[in-house]
Amino acid sequence: MNYFNYFTEIEETFIRRRGRNLLLSPLDWALIETWQERGIPLYIILRGIERVFDGIDKQPARKRSVKSLFYCREEIEAQYAEWLESQVGKNGNTQIPDSRFQIPDSKTQVSSLFDDEAIAMHLEKVSAELELAKVKAEGDLHKTLERVLHRLAELKGNFHDAETLEESLEKLDALIDDSLLQTCSTENLKDEIAKGLASYKNKMDAEVYRRTFDLIILKRLRGQTKIPRLSLFYL
Repeated sequence: MNYFNYFTEIEETFIRRRGRNLLLSPLDWALIETWQERGIPLYIILRGIERVFDGIDKQPARKRSVKSLFYCREEIEAQYAEWLESQVGKNGNTQIPDSRFQIPDSKTQVSSLFDDEAIAMHLEKVSAELELAKVKAEGDLHKTLERVLHRLAELKGNFHDAETLEESLEKLDALIDDSLLQTCSTENLKDEIAKGLASYKNKMDAEVYRRTFDLIILKRLRGQTKIPRLSLFYL
């Protein structure tokens, strides 16, 4: 399963079951990327989404309020945990692979997913990586990274909860993305990505294609410049 198929399959399944043309939020996209980086099989995620909506459909009197992929997270992680356990004993493996996240109750808010110590370590880590990236950056990108680092210094130990912090980090990530697109050459990247997506373009909704294209460009640019993602979903 290639990188862009993983994202588009999840988005298309969620939108189809949601029943409305509701685009995923930056938080949702960050969540998908953590699943992809952890190697969670695509079929587990799609099955989890289907089961969540199947459950909702059995309650016709209940007003549908699923606005985010985050609503499906508990079911997906529970199924992934079952899958990990099922792998014990296969190919000589006697250990259950570790999972990076513990799953909260479905009513738990974003704020309870990250403890203060983990947040502090994450902010220190991304700040250090940004400092290194800033040294190599030039012009407007250098100035942008300086602004972001200044804001991160203000946020350290001075935020109300993880949810409001995440909102601030999203804005800083967007600021970096805009600066990367304005200051970095992307012509060769665009040609390369367009070729890679060529066989999928006609099968994808135009908006999904555009979002996938942009996501891959930004992922490549961040990799080239060694600029980390700031979102808490990358800690």
